[in-house]
Amino acid sequence: MTDRAAEIAANLAEVRARVDAACAKAGRDPAGVRLLAVTKTFPVEDAAALVDLGVVDLAENREQEAGPKAEALAGLRPDAHVRWHMVGRLQRNKARSVVRWAAQVQSVDSGRLADALAKAVAAAIEAGERAGPLEVLLQASIDGDPARGGCPLEDLPALAEQVIRSSDLHLRGIMAVAPLGTQPAAAFERLAGAAGRLRAEFPSAIELSCGMSNDLEQAIDYGSTCVRVGTALLGGRGLASP
Repeated sequence: MTDRAAEIAANLAEVRARVDAACAKAGRDPAGVRLLAVTKTFPVEDAAALVDLGVVDLAENREQEAGPKAEALAGLRPDAHVRWHMVGRLQRNKARSVVRWAAQVQSVDSGRLADALAKAVAAAIEAGERAGPLEVLLQASIDGDPARGGCPLEDLPALAEQVIRSSDLHLRGIMAVAPLGTQPAAAFERLAGAAGRLRAEFPSAIELSCGMSNDLEQAIDYGSTCVRVGTALLGGRGLASP
């Protein structure tokens, strides 16, 4: 094992211990919290090291970096069953590219983006570039700030309704980031309420993706089923993959 691989292994063990402790405090089963490793700006070799350690859910926030990295990882680990997730803001004109590699898009925040993804999935299936529907999470705006992206909490049901009308999209839940300058616990409490209301109306929306390196404990306390961790796994700086 290289020094870098050993460093990642140690970081992963620490993150998993944090998740286990948070789940124990909240009275939850750790199996109900998925670890999503955010590999943005880090080389494909780091992604391969995570795969070797059993992490198969990987995330990127820029399509330009994600596509080549997903292809490179498939070459390095051809037998690995990796699921790539798009977690960053997505422009509609990137939809066709994203559906070639993404198993799930966690940042659907508008009806126009949902429509673009649905059309892209249909075209990709017809072209033999993917096998089935795309899982999507609705990106929620906890504070309603349009500059940060996300759908206002009160508009989530209408957006969910639009998503489920497409056979090429599969609604899985909601995602959000705690707004800067707010207490994460307060933000996640609001988000958990919105998630519960959405789930009552749309039973397939079972995922609540919230919590990152600095606030995953608070997110788990409020029911997060997916924590998106980058810095705590790979460090604060990385080199973009070629």
